Amino acid sequence: MSALAAEKGALNLSQGFPDFAPDQRLLQRAADAVLHGNNQYAPMTGLPALRGAIAALIERHYQREVDAASEITVTSGASEAIFDAIAALVRPGDEVVLFDPAYDLYEPAVTLAGGQCRRLVLTAPDFRPDWQAFEALLSEKTRLVLINSPHNPTGSCWQSADLDALWQAIASRDIYVLSDEVYEFIHFGQEALSVHSHSELRERSLVVSSFGKSFHLTGWKLGYAVAPAAISAELRKVHQFVTFCTVNPLQQAIAGHLTALPEETFALGPFYRQKRDVLRAALTKSRFKLLPCEGTYFQLLDYSAISDEDDVSFCERLVDEVGVAAIPVSVFYQNPPKGQRLIRLCFAKEEATLIEAAQRLSQL
Repeated sequence: MSALAAEKGALNLSQGFPDFAPDQRLLQRAADAVLHGNNQYAPMTGLPALRGAIAALIERHYQREVDAASEITVTSGASEAIFDAIAALVRPGDEVVLFDPAYDLYEPAVTLAGGQCRRLVLTAPDFRPDWQAFEALLSEKTRLVLINSPHNPTGSCWQSADLDALWQAIASRDIYVLSDEVYEFIHFGQEALSVHSHSELRERSLVVSSFGKSFHLTGWKLGYAVAPAAISAELRKVHQFVTFCTVNPLQQAIAGHLTALPEETFALGPFYRQKRDVLRAALTKSRFKLLPCEGTYFQLLDYSAISDEDDVSFCERLVDEVGVAAIPVSVFYQNPPKGQRLIRLCFAKEEATLIEAAQRLSQL
């Protein structure tokens, strides 16, 4: 869709990346690190200064103490961390439970590891897990449960009862959890809900995070995984031979930024809440139905009052006729619900872009 938007000159609200500049102080730190810092290999697990800053970040937000040396691994983006975790834990014949709609990276990594995915469908409008149906999916072959909150593409956020239900279902089984929390600071409730905060679940989990999402720098591809030492040791065996280490000067820049501005991540939720509200307000007179958005920078729209065509065709027509690029939500499912008519918009954009896109969509 991004390529199609570029070809047609459409406003691109499809792929999830910001169109505004990141913090200039962070960019200056990166420039200084390139010019005056260390441009050679970083330690395989990440710069000690950055891992220490990450440990402090986790304690600030979640009151969890982690060992920076043995429980934090810096990776070349959250995607690498997710791939490494799956490759480390999933064996041929194992089953992995996904919640549909699911980010498209998950299943290929499971397949490459020799595993099979079992999918539990989340349904609109709230996309809450059905925990009885989840327990029915578990078997002796279940090795891993992959969760994502705040959730891409739906914008839903799990509640504490969901983490409790997940733990209750797997506590007596040899099952691990991979928690994709790349949008962890982009939530619009009172506080973030994370596996970090669940004292029992986190001992069986890997939590994956992304500086690209948190600091509007998706092209830097800087992420990290947090897990108990024994699990981290297995992930690091894969990480060592996938990328070995992550770009040294960028690690220096992030470490300095986190240390100098420790409260900045707390501002991310209000920052994106305002953008969400601008987009939603601008669409109030449209024929789209706006689904709830509790987190991430994605807004789902139901277009069933406008068209009966499938979402891929509808998104292609939006680019051609309206000049706005969106993502069809069906691509995140193995088997999309029949009759579902949903598209995803990214609101990590300048307000003028959001208002112009909404005005075009409101003409339908």
